[in-house]
Formats: sequence, structure tokens, C-alpha cells
Amino acid sequence: MTFTRVIYPGTFDPITNGHKDLVERASRLFDEVIVAVAAGHHKKPLFDLEERVQLVEQITAHLPNVKVCGFSQLLAKFVQEQQATAVLRGLRAVSDFEYEFQLANMNRQLFADFETVFLTPSENLSFISSTLVREIARLGGDVSKFVAPEVVAAFGQKFVAS
Repeated sequence: MTFTRVIYPGTFDPITNGHKDLVERASRLFDEVIVAVAAGHHKKPLFDLEERVQLVEQITAHLPNVKVCGFSQLLAKFVQEQQATAVLRGLRAVSDFEYEFQLANMNRQLFADFETVFLTPSENLSFISSTLVREIARLGGDVSKFVAPEVVAAFGQKFVAS
């Protein structure tokens, strides 16, 4: 049998219940899942890289075949270095497909063995996005239905400190 390793990259600013759902499902499909938290400088994340890595580690701690790490390099290079079988990308809606399709093809041009696997989140989580969750939290709304308690607490600390 072949050992399979999938990389699930993203900024995870913050990790949502939709992300967690995909990680849990991927952990049943692959021998190892690496959640690769992107530095995401171009997005100006609310949580710094270390905070995001820690949150993802806490929320995926119950999954023995999941590792979490930060990265700030070209994804195709990271995939090669990690000797990954594939990259996991989530598709919440049809609108996500065009962008993800373009990314997959571009990455395959950079690294011929680059494979992308697409999963859709559970139906009840398909509307959740980190952007929406951040905005709700920033405006004092209750995000506890969309993220883990650790993330709710992190928002509390972030907005009290601001």
C-alpha cells in the first residue's frame, strides 16, 4: 500500500467549523493530513501566524494523523518538500470552483505532479467563511455557531486588546 499525505493550505483566519469538518473528513481519507497555515501577508490577517497555528492545533488535537505547520513559501514548493500526495481544497459554492480550478492548473504548471482534491463541506456548514465570521465578531455578534470555543475566546482577547 502507498502512504498518502494531503496538505490542506489556507490562511485559517480563523479556522471555522467548515474547515474543521474538512480536516476531519480528510483524516479518514488520507494517512496523514498537514494543515498548512499560510502567512497570508497579502490578506492582512487579524490573527498572526503563530496564533492561527495554535488555534488550528487546538481544534485538531483529537486527530492523531493531523499535523499543523505555518508556511510562507510557494505552495508548489511546499508540496514537493513535504512529499505530499495531493492538496486538499474546499468548495463551498459553485463560485469557488473557477478560482480553485485556475489555482490547481497553475500549480500543476509549476510542479507537474501537483494534484488537487476537492471536498465540499457538510451542507449545514457551506455558508461559513472566515471573512464573515471575522466581521460578525468585530461587530460584537455571536459567532459560537460557526467556530470552536477556542476561537470565540481568541476573538474576545483580540477585540478587548484592540
